[in-house]
Amino acid sequence: MSMERQSMKELMNREISPSTPSSGNDVAYHRTAALEDDIVIVAACRTAICKSKRGGFKDTLPEDLLAPVLKALIEKTGLNPGEVEDIVVGTVLAPGSNRAIECRMAALYAGFPDIVPIRTVNRQCSSGLQAVADVAASIKSGFYEIGIGAGLESMTVDKMDWIQKVNPRVESFAQVRDCLLPMGITSENVAERYGVTRQEQDQAAVTSHKRAAAANASGKFKDEIIPVSTKIVDPENGEEKLITISVDDCIRPNTNTTDLAKLKPVFKNNGTTTAGNASQVSDGAAAVLLMKRSLATQKKLPILGVFRSFAAMGVDPAVMGIGPAVAIPSALKSAGLQLGDIDLFEINEAFASQFVYCRKHLDLDPEKVNVNGGAMALGHPLGATGARCVATLLHEMKRRGKDCRFGVISMCIGSGMGAAAVFERGDSMDGLGQCKDG
Repeated sequence: MSMERQSMKELMNREISPSTPSSGNDVAYHRTAALEDDIVIVAACRTAICKSKRGGFKDTLPEDLLAPVLKALIEKTGLNPGEVEDIVVGTVLAPGSNRAIECRMAALYAGFPDIVPIRTVNRQCSSGLQAVADVAASIKSGFYEIGIGAGLESMTVDKMDWIQKVNPRVESFAQVRDCLLPMGITSENVAERYGVTRQEQDQAAVTSHKRAAAANASGKFKDEIIPVSTKIVDPENGEEKLITISVDDCIRPNTNTTDLAKLKPVFKNNGTTTAGNASQVSDGAAAVLLMKRSLATQKKLPILGVFRSFAAMGVDPAVMGIGPAVAIPSALKSAGLQLGDIDLFEINEAFASQFVYCRKHLDLDPEKVNVNGGAMALGHPLGATGARCVATLLHEMKRRGKDCRFGVISMCIGSGMGAAAVFERGDSMDGLGQCKDG
């Protein structure tokens, strides 16, 4: 066994203890007088997520997806947009300089003055979460006081093109070559290496759609989705129609295992990954407004959540989907928490194979994971997903109140990584270490 494989095996076999759930002041980490220095989220929102090329945003340009969520943060909080000192946008597919300009345009469309800077960040599927983490770190470091972490992807506009010219050296280095594997092949690798069955994958997809459909029907997403006024073009006659998009259009409420079982594998003739048990190619944007607790208190802004920790970890590129199984324990350790302390998880469903593996490896209660569905039902606009998950998680934690104190967001990352972040419900603490009931 090579040293690389051995170290990976040791990493994945690391003992993970779910632990007994804690509450109140009994949790592992300790509050200090630095409570007022907590980095908090005062608003988080997203667009609806729509099918690329044929959904509601098929004729909407990227900057027109981002601008509404940026503007919504200001409208929700009443903040002077000139007080925002940086905007960081996670985005993946577009050429960096092009997308950076489009994001700058979006900020100006949204009403931010030209003094507010903006930049992009690309850590593949975790880009939106990375943007939020970057802003939290900058505020913690004292670089500025108020920032926005956002995510954006139009998979209608920007195609998933791989590297056009490959360095011939890759043929002599297996892991480098595996960085270029199509994501669907890495999904098949996870299923084969860790014994995830087709039936388990299809059932995970059914659960995702059922939960997303139920959440949509009950109005749960209304708190996080910002209606977007846009146009749609009839492909038959070219007629333009003005519409307002406020509902996710990827959800299939009638998804069932019988129909999914009829779908053919997409990436391998004898594989298990299908169009029905993988994330949907889609368009969308999301944004999160962060500042210190002391400033939020001063401005009398409600605190939706507290940013507790973030971790990114590398894994074998051939099975990149296992990333959350490694990143989640690392983020929990940084927060001084254990798996049993976490009330809700948002784990991106890039593929059912990797989602099922990570959930089983960490021995997570299925009733705590993706309670409102995930990317198999909602879609996965790559750069937006991480920020979208922040909005979804924190609004669900708020609804659950005292029964939900800590939440985790995690995803796998192309080329072999995983990222995770820990959040605390915004109203869970009042003063130093005093747990509230609501």
